[in-house]
Amino acid sequence: MADQAVDSGGRAEASRGQFFGRQRELKALQADIERAGLDTIAGRKAPRARVLLIAGRPGSGRSTLAARLVAEIAGEYPDGVLRARLTEPGGRRVPTEETARALLESLGVQGPPGADGDELSQLLREALDGRRAVLLLDDAADAEQVDPLLPDNPDCLLVAVSGGPLTGIPGVRPCTLGGMDPKAAIELLTTFTGSVRITVDPQAAESVAEECGGLPAALVLVGGWLAARPTASVADATRRLRALPAGDGEGPQSPRPADRAFRLVYEALPAGPARMLRLLSLAPAGLADPHTAAALAGCSVAEARSALDGFASLGLLHPEDGYHRVPGGLHPLLAALTESSDKPAEVQLARARMLERAVRRLQACRAVTEPEGSPAREALEGMPHGLRFRDAEAAGRWLRRKQPLLLAAARVAVEDGGLDTLARRLVSALVRALAAHRGTEAAAPELYGLHRLVLDVAERRGLHREVAAALLNLADLDARTGRNEAALARYRAALDAGRAANDPYATGRAMESVGAAHQELGDWNRAADWYGRALAQRQARGERADEARLYGRLGTVHTYAGRYGEALRGWRASVAAYRRVGDLPAQARALSEVARVQEYAGRPQESLHTCREAVEWARRAGDQRLHAALQLRLADTLDRLGDPAAARLHRTTAERLLEREEARDPGAPEAGPGRGAGAPGRAGIDAKEGHPKGATYEIRSVMVED
Repeated sequence: MADQAVDSGGRAEASRGQFFGRQRELKALQADIERAGLDTIAGRKAPRARVLLIAGRPGSGRSTLAARLVAEIAGEYPDGVLRARLTEPGGRRVPTEETARALLESLGVQGPPGADGDELSQLLREALDGRRAVLLLDDAADAEQVDPLLPDNPDCLLVAVSGGPLTGIPGVRPCTLGGMDPKAAIELLTTFTGSVRITVDPQAAESVAEECGGLPAALVLVGGWLAARPTASVADATRRLRALPAGDGEGPQSPRPADRAFRLVYEALPAGPARMLRLLSLAPAGLADPHTAAALAGCSVAEARSALDGFASLGLLHPEDGYHRVPGGLHPLLAALTESSDKPAEVQLARARMLERAVRRLQACRAVTEPEGSPAREALEGMPHGLRFRDAEAAGRWLRRKQPLLLAAARVAVEDGGLDTLARRLVSALVRALAAHRGTEAAAPELYGLHRLVLDVAERRGLHREVAAALLNLADLDARTGRNEAALARYRAALDAGRAANDPYATGRAMESVGAAHQELGDWNRAADWYGRALAQRQARGERADEARLYGRLGTVHTYAGRYGEALRGWRASVAAYRRVGDLPAQARALSEVARVQEYAGRPQESLHTCREAVEWARRAGDQRLHAALQLRLADTLDRLGDPAAARLHRTTAERLLEREEARDPGAPEAGPGRGAGAPGRAGIDAKEGHPKGATYEIRSVMVED
C-alpha cells in the first residue's frame, strides 16, 4: 500500500515513544473536529459522519499522522476505533464487500455469506447507528472506496488517508502533507545515528534531509543504513545518495526520494538477503512471517527470522502483529527487482514452495483435530516437527491469526493461473481446516469466497465435476441466506456441469436441489416435477435411502399445494421405503407426516391411529427424544379431538422420557419433532433435508486429496 513507507518512520518513532514534527497539522486536524459544519450553523443536524482527509505522497508520514491523531482523540469515542486498509501492496483495490465485512467482524457482527458491497455497507451503517466510533481508512484510492463506508451517524468520525482529494464527498476537511521541516527531519535522523555524528557535521545532516525531501520513509532508510555502519559519517550517506539516480524528477524534490534511499540500503545487502527481500514481494497481502520467508528463499526458518529482523532494523520492513509488512511504497520496487534479477522459473518455484508449505501447515492444522489413531493423525506424525501443532487449541489460534493471509494466498494463487494444482490443494486444505476449527456455519462467509475460487480454477481447466461441486456449495449458501433466485440459477448450472462430467451423484443432487429451490419460491408444480426426476434417477440406481427421502419431499410439496391424496401416497411410499432399508427413526417420522396430512384432509380418526403407530415405531427405534417428540404430537392430536385427559397422559410420558434422556446426556439438544426425513415441520420436511445446512459438498479428485 502506497503509504507504507510512512509507517517505517512511524514504527521507528513508535518504538521510541516519540513523534517528530507535524504539530501544526495535528492541531489543525483536532480543531477541524471541533469546528461547526454548515449544517450545524444552519441549525440542522449533520446527516453523516464528519470526514477528515490526510493527503500526501507515499512516505510523507500521512499514516503516522493519522494514527497519532486517532490515538489522541480515541478517548472521546467510547465505541472504539475501526481500522481498514483500502489498497494492498501490489496495488489491488480492496473491494467494498471485503472491507465492510472486516469492519463488521470487528464490531462482532457477521455479514451473510455471499452478500455484495451494497448489502454489507448498509449493514455496517446500521451497526454504527447510535455508536460513537472512529473509522480510520488507510490508503484510500478515491472517494468511491470511502463513500460506501461513511456512517450515517454524525456522532462518528471518519479519518481517511489518501494520495489526493476525495472528490465527491461533501464537507471533507483536507490536510495535505509535504516534507518535514529540517529541524524535525534531523531529530528523526538522530534517533538512528546518535547525536554525535549529527553534531560534528550539522550541514551534512541538513543535506541528507534535503536529499530525502523531508520524507520520513526516506529518512528512516538512510538512518537504518547509518545505524548499521557506526563508522560511517552522515556526509558519507549524503555522497552516496547524490551518486544514485534521481528517479523520474530532478533535484532533491524528486518524486522518488524514498526510491533512492531504498537503493542505498538494498545495494549494500549481501546477495542472499537481497534475494530474500526481493522475493518478499510475493508474500500474500505483503505480510511475511519466518515460515513464509523461509519457503520463498529456500532456507531455514531460523535464518529467515534473523533476516526479517535485520530488514526491519534497516527500515525495509515494518513489524506488525507478529508479521513483517512489506511497505507499499517499496513493494513495486521489489517486484521490479524480482522481474529483472530472478528467472521466471525461480520465481515460480519460490511461489510454489510458499504455497506447498501453507498446504502442509493447513493439513497439520486439521489433522490435530482428528481422534488418535486416525489416518490423519498418523500422517501428522510423519510431518517435520516445525509444521506440527502442539494441540488443537494452538492450531486454532494459528488459523485465526493466519486466516487473512491464507485467504489472500489462495486468491493470489488462483489469479496467477500457473499453479492451479497447488491452488486447488490450498483451497481444499483451507476449507477443511476452517470447517474443523470453526464449523461450516461460522465460517460460511469465508467458505463462500473459497468456493468461488474453486469455481474459477475448475472452469479454467475444464474440470466439470469440480465445477458442479463448487456451484452446489455456492447455491446452498445462497439458499441459506434467502437468495433463492441466485441459488436456482446455480443449481441449474451445477446440473449442466454434472451431466458434462457424466456424474450421476452430482446430477441427482442438483436435480433435487433445483426442486428444493422451486419449493422455497412457492412453485409447487415445478418442485414436484424436479423431485420426480431426481426420484426416477435414484430408483434406477437402486439408492433406496435417497428414494425414501425423495418420496417424502414429494409428499411435502403436494401438502403445500393442498393435494392431500398425492401427499399421502408420497409419504406412505416414503414409509415403505424406509421400512425396506431398516431406518426405524425415519420410518416413524414419515408416519408422523402421514398423520399430519390425514388431519389436514379431515380424517382425524385415521390421523390418530397413524400417530399412535408412529409413536410405537419410535419406541422400537430406541430414540427417546424422537419418542418424546411424537408423544407430544399425539397429545396435540388428542387435544384437537376433545380428549384432554389422554393428552395429559401422553405429555407426562414425554416429560419422563426427556428427563431420562437429559440425565443420560446433559449436553444433548432439547427434544423436538426434528427436521430429518419426514420430520414434522411447517409442511413436514426441510427444503435441504439430506444435505445438512452448513455442510460442504465436495466432489474430490486425486489432485485435491490431502
